[in-house]
Amino acid sequence: MTTSTAPGLKGPGVFRRLASWWGPYPIAQVAVILAVVALFSVLGHNAAQTMSRIGVTPGFSFLDRSANFEIGEGVISFRAGDVYARAILVGLLNTVKVALLGCVLATVLGVALGVARLSGNPLLSGIVRWYVEIVRNTPLLLQLFFWISLVQALPPPRRALSLFDSVFLSNRGVFVPGAVVEGSPFAVTAALALGFAMGIGFLLVSRRRNGLSSHACAAALLLAVALAWAGIALSGSTIRIDVPALAGFNIRGGYSLTPEFAALLTGLVVKFSASIAEIVRAGIQSVKRGQWEAARAMGLRNGQIMRLVVLPQALRVITPLTTSNYLDLVKDSSLAVAIGYPDLVSILNTTANTTGQAFEALLILIVIYLVLNLSVSLLMNIYNRRVALRGGRPA
Repeated sequence: MTTSTAPGLKGPGVFRRLASWWGPYPIAQVAVILAVVALFSVLGHNAAQTMSRIGVTPGFSFLDRSANFEIGEGVISFRAGDVYARAILVGLLNTVKVALLGCVLATVLGVALGVARLSGNPLLSGIVRWYVEIVRNTPLLLQLFFWISLVQALPPPRRALSLFDSVFLSNRGVFVPGAVVEGSPFAVTAALALGFAMGIGFLLVSRRRNGLSSHACAAALLLAVALAWAGIALSGSTIRIDVPALAGFNIRGGYSLTPEFAALLTGLVVKFSASIAEIVRAGIQSVKRGQWEAARAMGLRNGQIMRLVVLPQALRVITPLTTSNYLDLVKDSSLAVAIGYPDLVSILNTTANTTGQAFEALLILIVIYLVLNLSVSLLMNIYNRRVALRGGRPA
């Protein structure tokens, strides 16, 4: 018997190190990189000359200038005369708010629809199937136009649609009960953060010792609420629920969602919940039928089987595909500009038009969306590794 070996890298020295880092053709790769850098340098120089010729000074000094436009809504306050940097921050926070709420609500609705799709009830399964097919095969922009038209077609506040006299739907937006902090907002935030951290810590310790159960989840929730409530009481602050009510020709109190925000959030949740529902359905069906039969032989009910046996294994299939949906949701939130919601794209577009710094505004937009998506991808990859490791351990 004869054996043959593939030739290795020839000779020690600098070239061998470069080959180990860059591959078998390091010099060619370095040359290509230098050529790309030179090309972008030439393009940048030409762009700077063109901007100088038309009277636009390149750079980001415009961020310290006063913005002469208003922003309809924002997480933080803004008024005409504030600097452009604050206006961009308002747009960023608006984008993060709708993306975060969209991911959470789309996940909750998508998981529920995915499980319902596999139910033994043919009517429920058929309704979910048609929902998924219609939503997934309709453009998101068209759906946003539908939702904003639907919201604007709602009755005025005096004839608003009411649900338990606590939730009101009108052409001025959606009004829901909201929490009002009386006292030190910092103390309330610190108490809520402490309660949440202690609850999560208790849940992790319980899972490591006895596994995750409904009793442990309930105990962690009670612990978090008790600690947060105690911290708020010790700080002298209070939190009360403000319920909206009809006052005159408008609705006062509670928390209001503008028509644009409500339409955008609804469109994103509906669109991506359909995709997540299909991912959840495929993930559940990827678990072998023998797992169900073994769990039933141990006396577990269907709900316990789904929560304790099937979903933990299905997460290895669900998580990577759901990550892609989260990234798409963050990027597709930029369609808010089509229905008038002041997100990052809308505000940077206005900034570019009023300052003439279109290239800088576009660069800021690219960098921010890149950071947002890389952050989402990093967090989901960390969670995916935890799921994969847990699923890959021998029983």
